[in-house]
Amino acid sequence: MRSLLRTIAFVLVCLPPVVSHADSAMAATYRIVETLDVDTVPSWFPVGFCLLTHDGQQYVAYYNDQHQMMVAQRGLDDREWRRAALPSKVGWDSHNYITMAVDSTGHIHLSGNMHCVPLIYFRTTKPGDITTFERHAMTGQEEQRCTYPRFLNDADGNLLFTYRSGGSGNGRRFYNAYDGNTQSWSRFLNSPLFEGEGKRNAYPHGPVKGPDGLFHVVWVWRDTPDCATNHHLSYARSRDLKHWETAAGDAVDLPLTLEQAKLCVDPVPSGGGIINGCEHLAFDSSCRPIISYHKSDEDGHMQIYVTRFEDGQWRRHPITAWNKNITFGGGGAMPFIGIRISGLVQVEPGAFTITYRHRDYGSGRFVLDEETLRPVERDLAIPSEHPNELTKPTIAFDGISVRLAHDVGSQDDSDTRYLLRWETLGAHHDRPRKPPLPPASALKLVKLLRE
Repeated sequence: MRSLLRTIAFVLVCLPPVVSHADSAMAATYRIVETLDVDTVPSWFPVGFCLLTHDGQQYVAYYNDQHQMMVAQRGLDDREWRRAALPSKVGWDSHNYITMAVDSTGHIHLSGNMHCVPLIYFRTTKPGDITTFERHAMTGQEEQRCTYPRFLNDADGNLLFTYRSGGSGNGRRFYNAYDGNTQSWSRFLNSPLFEGEGKRNAYPHGPVKGPDGLFHVVWVWRDTPDCATNHHLSYARSRDLKHWETAAGDAVDLPLTLEQAKLCVDPVPSGGGIINGCEHLAFDSSCRPIISYHKSDEDGHMQIYVTRFEDGQWRRHPITAWNKNITFGGGGAMPFIGIRISGLVQVEPGAFTITYRHRDYGSGRFVLDEETLRPVERDLAIPSEHPNELTKPTIAFDGISVRLAHDVGSQDDSDTRYLLRWETLGAHHDRPRKPPLPPASALKLVKLLRE
């Protein structure tokens, strides 16, 4: 039932989250047709970079090997980059990714390098010109302890921005809306979307727009900076990001809180083996949401589960029957905790796959029947989405892995994809490593063409 995974690449997305739609095309394979060097970047810690393609231009936001925040720009037909340094330097914090968006007038928006610090947000004064970035506030409220910036669009295509105010175990999620006419931000929601009430905070996956046209969000609550205190897997959906409801369609008031029990998918207790970031969202051919995650069973053994809203309730389906305990804890960006899983990916009609890495059982893949969500024995020829040379490290240093960032922009050619590729060591609780350190990594733009 298990097949060994040869890839050791990790995707550091600059958002939005990736979801699998059962009615989408099967996984395609791509070949590399062009590679361009962007700059040299730190290999001694991982942090997310951002690639944005828009209107014939490409923008790359990253930290160079001196930890300086940079933006590079080129035309799609050019091989040379223009670069601009922004007045922000990253330390060793893997939370401090960079994300970008473009508004309806072509101005570039950028935010990043934030982990419980005042808002860091830049906007160009001239459309598409990276030499004109200036730093701005947004609303000026709740902008002193910001983390997890994300740009997204509402149902009408308007530019939004969300972030956490506060810290791990004591946080709130705010949403702002941008007015291109006045070049100003205001609150999109009258309250936080998630309210920790001074006792906890939510770690959401999403919102993402599903094949049903609705926005879906999955989250866990966390009580303290200790990642072992994640609990209560939860879900909500919305048509407009303003009015929210349960999977059954029952309206819920904002802000979303732990006390709203009908939002709970699985009441995993604190210390129950779930961690923020392990939850993934997919959709079946009937547009029903499916959540994959891991937690400990009643015997304390770590297991993989998927759950789907069926017949008016969330039904949990165990995927594994392992007999090994995995305990974890601590703060900061965590290294491998002993278990890592992917989301569900449809590989043929009626069949999903989910991959895993386990401390004791190695790496593998399960094939799930869409109707029952149970593992099945099925021989599938699953091509690798990326060429092998893309995911093979070139730096000879123990612990080095390949990092990829997908394009958050858009382009006209659906057969062409662009990625950023670089190599780093794994997370280290956001703390500096002692020498020796690996050499700096090349940050490359990779152009892929569908086979």
